[in-house]
Amino acid sequence: MALDVNKNSYTFMFAAIMVIVVAALLSFAATSLKPMQDENVKREKMQNILASISVDVERDGAEEKYKEYIKQELVIKNGKIEEGVDAFTVEMSKEVAKPVEERNAPLYVAEKEGQTYYIIPLRGKGLWGPIWGYMSLSADASTVYGAVFDHKGETPGLGAEIVTPMFSEQFHEKKILDADKEFVSIEVRKGDAAGDYQVDGISGGTITSQGVQAMIQDNVAAYFPFLLSYQPGTATAMK
Repeated sequence: MALDVNKNSYTFMFAAIMVIVVAALLSFAATSLKPMQDENVKREKMQNILASISVDVERDGAEEKYKEYIKQELVIKNGKIEEGVDAFTVEMSKEVAKPVEERNAPLYVAEKEGQTYYIIPLRGKGLWGPIWGYMSLSADASTVYGAVFDHKGETPGLGAEIVTPMFSEQFHEKKILDADKEFVSIEVRKGDAAGDYQVDGISGGTITSQGVQAMIQDNVAAYFPFLLSYQPGTATAMK
């Protein structure tokens, strides 16, 4: 018996079948593309880590350069190296929600032109959503060598300017420890920065700038006093 295409039951049945087919196709596409998406995310992360020590590389070549420059991947917890945790896969969004002494804090030890650098991942809150980045410290664990920042939804032309070199390059040669080796972090000022411990914030992006300051203060604190006593090469190197 032929179906009556004019009946509501036919319309509902047809719509239900189409929903099931489309959902199945979308699920298959998402599953098929996930390995490629994960690989792209991995390489982009490597790009950003390297960018903090001024190594610029295309995404396709990021893994090779990463292995060249990054000599150790460590996880610091309550001032000690936490064994058995993969630093690269630690989710900073979850860790920063914990008290500092309970966090798994990833640390990347890099070597570039004979110099050692410590690269610290950062995660915080901007005006409209999460902000993040990487900050590299020179071997003295006090002097900032470089920094890169990114965001999810800050306002274009205002808070979103944290991604620009004009903002990030200010951090070069700034200090995060005082003369007594106490952690003091970096203050993001409203256009009147001066000295070793301050940078200028983004004009019109006060809340995002404050978010960067709070992010650095909160995240970097987890690495001290460990960094002051650590000797590169004393932990298992990357394989």
